[in-house]
Amino acid sequence: MAKRWLSIIQPPTYGDSITILSIDGGGIRGIIPATILAFLESQLQKLDGEEMRIADYFDVIAETSTKGLVTAMLTAPGDDNRPLFAAKDITSFYLEHCTKIFPQRRGPFASCLKFLNAVVGPKYNGKYLHDVVKRKLGDKSIAETLTNAVIPTFDIRRLQPIIFSTYQVKSHKSKNAVLSDICIGTSAAPTYLPAHYFETKGSNGKLKSYHLVDGGVAANNPVKAFDY
Repeated sequence: MAKRWLSIIQPPTYGDSITILSIDGGGIRGIIPATILAFLESQLQKLDGEEMRIADYFDVIAETSTKGLVTAMLTAPGDDNRPLFAAKDITSFYLEHCTKIFPQRRGPFASCLKFLNAVVGPKYNGKYLHDVVKRKLGDKSIAETLTNAVIPTFDIRRLQPIIFSTYQVKSHKSKNAVLSDICIGTSAAPTYLPAHYFETKGSNGKLKSYHLVDGGVAANNPVKAFDY
């Protein structure tokens, strides 16, 4: 981990060690770590009470690709200033929505249409993903997360990684993006989903634009984000 990151991470919440939850990217395979997290949370609740959540135990949660959405769901605040979702809700989310995010064509010309889409543009239009993520996360920003979040993305205009984190918004207001925009961007796997464009406003009032695709392009292991 780069020294400049160590200098801005707050002291550990418990004990002497900073705890980091890091989950690699992997599209729909995100259901695997989601299931593990649900089990982990259930075991922690047996020890400390049913109201406890994963975000209560980690100083930093860093995830990329579709797991950037997992990070947001684990750390975004609800009306009671507690995590908006329990870990078990994430598995349900994948099971309910994955077939609508990645619909499969059927019929005699399905393979031809699939090949044509691969040539002319992304395989899926991403509209359902955009709608469901914005509906679930609302207008919550990364500055509001209940524990520190780090979500890598890749800007196809700048051709460089863009890391959104709770730390950076303290000194770079333009990085305080809405969580749904960050999640849609880091989930946009090239050839599968279109790049996501949005703007934020800096402390000087100027707009900053982002054209984002899957954070796994630069850092499939989100801990690598600490190197940037």
